[in-house]
Amino acid sequence: MKDKKLILIITIVLLFVPIFSGCLDSFLDFPTTYESHPTKISYTIRYGYIVTCTGTGKYEITYDCDIPEVLRGTHSPHPLYNQSFEVITPVNNSFLHWNISGDDETTYELGITAGVVAESFLESDLSGSDALAVQEIKSFYPTISKKYLHMQSNGSALLIDPTNSNIKLIAQNVFDMAETNNSFLLAKELFIWFKENTRYQIHNSKGSVQPAAVTLQKKTGDCDDLSFLYISLCRAVGIPARFIRGYLLSEDNAGDVSATPHAWSEVFVGGLMGNNGWIPVECACDCDDTNVNVNQNFGVENAFHLRLFVDDGSNESMNTSLSGISYVTYGQKRTIKLQSFTEVEDYEKIESKKLVVTKDNQRSYQ
Repeated sequence: MKDKKLILIITIVLLFVPIFSGCLDSFLDFPTTYESHPTKISYTIRYGYIVTCTGTGKYEITYDCDIPEVLRGTHSPHPLYNQSFEVITPVNNSFLHWNISGDDETTYELGITAGVVAESFLESDLSGSDALAVQEIKSFYPTISKKYLHMQSNGSALLIDPTNSNIKLIAQNVFDMAETNNSFLLAKELFIWFKENTRYQIHNSKGSVQPAAVTLQKKTGDCDDLSFLYISLCRAVGIPARFIRGYLLSEDNAGDVSATPHAWSEVFVGGLMGNNGWIPVECACDCDDTNVNVNQNFGVENAFHLRLFVDDGSNESMNTSLSGISYVTYGQKRTIKLQSFTEVEDYEKIESKKLVVTKDNQRSYQ
């Protein structure tokens, strides 16, 4: 693949995150130095549902609220409503589970408040020297391969589909052109193809998700859709990959910080790299420059990402990741109103650094 010349100023928008621009601080080819941006932050986040019960008649409310975590940093979650809940761990994720029954008129605030200190995470070695060959992953990590190389559905749609003929053909062509069995380098080449052939676009219908095959056909999708397609491409050539759902923080021009529901992915390249072998990949970044996309979004999970859910490879997991609160009423005179909320307070930039990429494909925050 031909190298693209870096221009003096490159602007990248990382899905609602204007505070992390892709502008270069240096126009020299190497080292490539990007503008300083926050790499360590702290904040308090509150999220969940306000449930208003009016009228007469019995009701039951069930809500599994994801307990947050950060890839690097600390978090201290607490329930907003201290009654009728327990901690559960279905599909290898932790939730606060509420099961509330009543017959009164009242309002519940169900959800979590958490103090978070988050640091940016990146895989420093872009050469993939410690990554396993694709065939070695199957031999050394059979459990991970069994979990994360097949199709996945949420019960109504085939969202991740490495068996689709068009997806398989593209993935195999990239594999052949890459001329490498190194799982990290192959995942990077798949990411380059993916970013050069798709673009981020919000759905017209709120709450809908596209199967990977549909996203490939349209060449557009939101963060969920794009993640499903990239995961499918990786799985099609034997690289385990999984779906991550959470929040992405952003700061507007007035300095106000908010959190937007977001999704991204991870690929597994071997236990000596990344987070126990898993490499985060931001699929919804929006930039026309290949080098910027790779340097800032492949193997990077910046401090503005907050994880809520990590896919365990099952259909149940996929369905759970996309579900929300539910309720049942008994009697026509009972009304339940649900209002979701997400609030960020006490935001502070603790540390800001520049991303530097050297000629020998090493990168770091300096």
